[in-house]
Amino acid sequence: MKRNQLFFRFHMANLLIVDDDASSLTFLTLTLQQDGHNITGTQSGQECLAFIERSSFDMILLDAQMPGMDGFTCCAELKAILGELCPPIIMITGLSDKASVDRAFAVGAIDYTTKPIHIVVLKHRIRQVLRERELIHYLASVNQQLAEANRELQELTRIDGLTRIANHRYFQEILASEWQRLASQKKFLSLLLCDVDYFKQYNDYYGHLEGDRCLETISQLLAQSVGRSSDLVARYGGEEFVILLPDTEPMGAFRVAQRVHNKIKEAAIPHKGAKNSDILTISIGGAYIVPFVKAEPSSLTRVADQALYCAKEQGRNQTIFKEYFSLNIKV
Repeated sequence: MKRNQLFFRFHMANLLIVDDDASSLTFLTLTLQQDGHNITGTQSGQECLAFIERSSFDMILLDAQMPGMDGFTCCAELKAILGELCPPIIMITGLSDKASVDRAFAVGAIDYTTKPIHIVVLKHRIRQVLRERELIHYLASVNQQLAEANRELQELTRIDGLTRIANHRYFQEILASEWQRLASQKKFLSLLLCDVDYFKQYNDYYGHLEGDRCLETISQLLAQSVGRSSDLVARYGGEEFVILLPDTEPMGAFRVAQRVHNKIKEAAIPHKGAKNSDILTISIGGAYIVPFVKAEPSSLTRVADQALYCAKEQGRNQTIFKEYFSLNIKV
């Protein structure tokens, strides 16, 4: 927003004038209408509160001395009802003693002016308050935009550019936090390290563009294989993916691995360059542990990597699990 737009947006504002003196109310209404403001007038504090319930105003000019509900009480009621949404209030008072001025500010008035009204001074104060209010709104809008941009930036740092799933960095962050959480709760943490079989040959046969499309498809199939919001599917690097399964015992991790194999098989992605099949397959190394504080979270990934190596060595297109303390399980 340009500076002139910022400071003149409220050239025409919606003002509520509250004054039991009919001549004073008429004078203020006609004078301020000449400046382009929309004026609503009322002669009591009770009517002011009723107007506020059904209308929105940019500012309230409130007479301090009124029968029934005086301006001080009305101002306090407005602040109590509307809170931070209360429009700025300028108190108009015939009282100029320090106690009255202090009371006006104490109940929530943003400014005050004394009677008889010096209209040039009042107009200046109205412009100043409206400008300050617009500046506050503008800064709030800028802060909101910056917060949204920061959230988007944070999201981008967590997402793999090609597959649009979590990236390696974000996986490491979640692995570390889940390790600590589950160590304190003494619950299982399982991990699946997935590698596309003969992916170099896939790229050689179909080209790198088609290889990228293949990785995008694989990432979506993996995401469809997990069932909880706490499960994390991430690109580990190249044609490797990782699935982190918090609070998941070994049999639960086995079932997720089997769903992955089934999803890949159902997709039937052609792979003429493979040595073990005419369609694309995947090998999985799994690991699981009840975390303990003295161990490094990355050690679980190393165990899964050992299991993946075994799956590759034993013919690919299969899952092999290793318990953290080297218990081998083939499924």
